[in-house]
Amino acid sequence: MPASLAHPVTWWRRQSLRLRVTAAATAVLALALAASAYVFVAVLGEALVRGIDDQVYQRGREIVALSDANRLSDPVVSSDNTIVQVLDREGRIVDATPNTDRLVPLLPAATREAAVRTGSPLFLDGRPYALPGPLRVRALSADHGVTVIVARSFAEVESSMVTIGHVLIAGMPLLLALLAAVAWLVVGRTLRPIALLRRGAAEVGGTARSRRLPVPEARDEVHALATTLNDMLGRLEEADARQRALVSDAAHELRSPLASIRLQLEVALSHPEGQDWTETAEGVLEDTLRLSRLAEDLLALARLDEGRLGRREPVDLVSMARRTAERYGLDLDLDLAHSVAPVVASPVVAVPVVLGDTLDLRRVLANLVDNALRHAASAVRIGVRAEGSVAELTVTDDGPGIRPEDRERVFDRFTRLDDARSRDDGGAGLGLAIVRTTVEAHGGTVHLEDASPGLRAVVRLPLAR
Repeated sequence: MPASLAHPVTWWRRQSLRLRVTAAATAVLALALAASAYVFVAVLGEALVRGIDDQVYQRGREIVALSDANRLSDPVVSSDNTIVQVLDREGRIVDATPNTDRLVPLLPAATREAAVRTGSPLFLDGRPYALPGPLRVRALSADHGVTVIVARSFAEVESSMVTIGHVLIAGMPLLLALLAAVAWLVVGRTLRPIALLRRGAAEVGGTARSRRLPVPEARDEVHALATTLNDMLGRLEEADARQRALVSDAAHELRSPLASIRLQLEVALSHPEGQDWTETAEGVLEDTLRLSRLAEDLLALARLDEGRLGRREPVDLVSMARRTAERYGLDLDLDLAHSVAPVVASPVVAVPVVLGDTLDLRRVLANLVDNALRHAASAVRIGVRAEGSVAELTVTDDGPGIRPEDRERVFDRFTRLDDARSRDDGGAGLGLAIVRTTVEAHGGTVHLEDASPGLRAVVRLPLAR
């Protein structure tokens, strides 16, 4: 864009929205008013000219009728300031109204003949005939070669058009100024809720997380924007609360093994002669492994919360479940009777395959198996089945189970029920939280249900297409 054009464009973009909307509305209104005024003047002028032409024609027809009946008076009676000249075959004026010349015809012979032939009215300058302003003239033919010329002054119409033009020229700026003022007020009133939203957003800070933006009463776009922004603030508040709770719970979980390590080392250093260093090393190693598992779980949750999934690849749930069962020495149940097979010539049983990250799904199954083994009385079973477009992975134990009101709460982070409070058996309370977050990131669901006896964890994932 040339530099001469870039500067006005830049200046325009820097102006307030209120000024730009008002200026644009005023410009559009100015164009609309100018076009309307032009059309109004044109239509009005044409209507006035047509009215004069009709009057001139009607008066001419009356004079022609009187001339044909030999009833034309001398002089011709003037009506509505209409000018009449009656010419004989030789072009001499034989009769006329008192307000016109009786010697010189208004139209020359050639022009008169053309006007009679076409029947169209003409404009004529009346000043050479000592008549004021322009004239509207028409020539009609009568019997015996008589020609009737009828004219009427156009000065009144011209004066009316000039007056209307002056009124429009003087009134349009005033009307535009009024419309611009109204547009300025209306736009300002319309933008007032946005200004309130801006001030409300400026007041929302790190120490005022529970604040909400003002919502206007009108059910318009600004109301929808305010509602959406308040929903966003609510989600940010919930995310902030979860983050603070995670940091607090993580610090609490880290403090226990760190305190244990510190205590064991302080006792060993205070009494080195009677200390069993092998036992001390085993205790420190146990707490270190617990810290390592907690760090890995926290890193996995952080990655899942950010939406950073691993590779998307086909994962064979049967193979994954079989390897896990062999590693833990568990039973494996396979139910593929309801699987949807590919469309081929011969019936083939489909193997449940999902799209996802193999390591993440292995962690899901391992966490469920570890949780089941921690509470099982005698047996844990892994099940894989497919039905329709969903693959189902189950881990069942025969332990005491979980009360129905606690089956959703155990998926919260750092949640451990009373029978799982032991540091050695209960873990950090992140296993099931990682399971739910991972499964939901893969587009699936997970829930707990009664196994009579025991508990069954059910993971449902969409099959790969």
